[in-house]
Amino acid sequence: MAKSNLKNKINNLPLTPGVYLFKNQNNTIIYIGKAKKLKNRVKQYFHYVDQKDIKTKALINEIVDLDYMEVASELESFFLEAEMIRRYLPKYNILLRDDKSLNYIRIDYNSLYPTVNLTRRPLDDGAKYFGPYLNGLQIKIALKFLRKIFPYAVSKNQNRVTLDYYLGLDPGLGESKTPLTIYRSNLKKLISVIEGKQQKIELNLVKTMNQLAANQDFEAAAKVRNQLIALRQLNDQVMFHRHEFSDLKKDEALTQLMTLFDLKSLIRRIEGYDISHMSGTNVVASMVVFINGVGSKVDYRKFKTKIEQNNDFYNMKETIFRRFSDKNLLNWGQPDLVLIDGGKGQLNAAIEARNLRNNFKIPFIGLAKKNEQIIIQQTSLNNQPASLIKLNQDFVKKYGIIIQQTDNFLILNLDKNLALIKLLQRIRDESHRFAVSYHSTLKRQNSLKSSLDTMTGIGTATKQKLLKKYHSIEQIKKVNEEDLIRLIGLKRTQIIKKYFSG
Repeated sequence: MAKSNLKNKINNLPLTPGVYLFKNQNNTIIYIGKAKKLKNRVKQYFHYVDQKDIKTKALINEIVDLDYMEVASELESFFLEAEMIRRYLPKYNILLRDDKSLNYIRIDYNSLYPTVNLTRRPLDDGAKYFGPYLNGLQIKIALKFLRKIFPYAVSKNQNRVTLDYYLGLDPGLGESKTPLTIYRSNLKKLISVIEGKQQKIELNLVKTMNQLAANQDFEAAAKVRNQLIALRQLNDQVMFHRHEFSDLKKDEALTQLMTLFDLKSLIRRIEGYDISHMSGTNVVASMVVFINGVGSKVDYRKFKTKIEQNNDFYNMKETIFRRFSDKNLLNWGQPDLVLIDGGKGQLNAAIEARNLRNNFKIPFIGLAKKNEQIIIQQTSLNNQPASLIKLNQDFVKKYGIIIQQTDNFLILNLDKNLALIKLLQRIRDESHRFAVSYHSTLKRQNSLKSSLDTMTGIGTATKQKLLKKYHSIEQIKKVNEEDLIRLIGLKRTQIIKKYFSG
């Protein structure tokens, strides 16, 4: 598309809230943004181009075409933008963002005391996570408005209600002011708005309000009406204001990694690996995936080693060998960089496994826990390619990196405040957490299974039900008899109760 056609397209943009998608000459989406007024917002990019920073100029020079989506409100455009970025991973959103501004909304919906919070580190804790959102200020403003419509708790005040309850911001679970079922129903509506289903929620509220009025429950109908009015008024709220247009900033951590290791291609996918076991039992490994510097939990994988032994070098070698099978490479894709949690031994074992798969082109590094040292293997023991990494000497001098050489390894001592170290720490810590979590789960299940195996009359199907429901022998002991009968029947319950009493 010629620049003149692009100009015409911009001039015909509506003055309504929405999301715009910039494309390059290959019709690839390279940047996604949101706006209170689409036409005004997009035009800003092409005014006074010479005065913009280098990063923004690079984006503007690549823009050949654009698409847009109109929405009902600024709030809706905010959540839609986040969804589109997750879906398409445009390079300028990811590579030129401010890493410090990543935020996730955490909702522990299934908890007995659900809360809603912002966090920068999603965990494998059963809560629902939404994000990442690239601007912390905007997500705080959005949640501030939404809390007035769908009150939620931010902390577990189980003994008393807080001032927020009297301000209409908290459900008051502490003194049972709101039943848990109704609170969860409100949280479902909040989640739907976050997922961009505002219009659907408005229709449901209208239906609920009319039904309550027909049943002459006018007080409840008035509350629903107020929710509906407040939700519609979001269309008039100024969400982005002067913060709507900001210069793009490069991801410092990824840039430093590429510069230090003199890598020519972009580092989009980093995989982190760790091993967890107890004296060689319940040996597991974790694979966590960070895409463009952000954890992608849907891509996490876990491994149970086929041979259990108290040998982390063997365990790591088996894990990497299985990961780089043709089948897994086809299904999971290929990383641009692999981070091994450990020192020289673990790194060497991982590289040997990679080489056995004839996959020499992927760089491997280690991160030693004690002093946060980066470990690089110069050549493998069989003279095959090792780390595929060359150090950028200018970067080494600039940041005063101290390099030690031992055997065929380089140990890099860097300033712990460098962005690249913090990114590697996040990946390493996440791989460790994920491995320990899986190991603990297996340990509990195996402990329970071994105890159940000694009970005559308890079959495989019953064991699976108990494992899924209660997770441990201690939990089963606490269950009242009626609940057990409902789950597994009277006869099996009597067997278990007799076993415990004996």
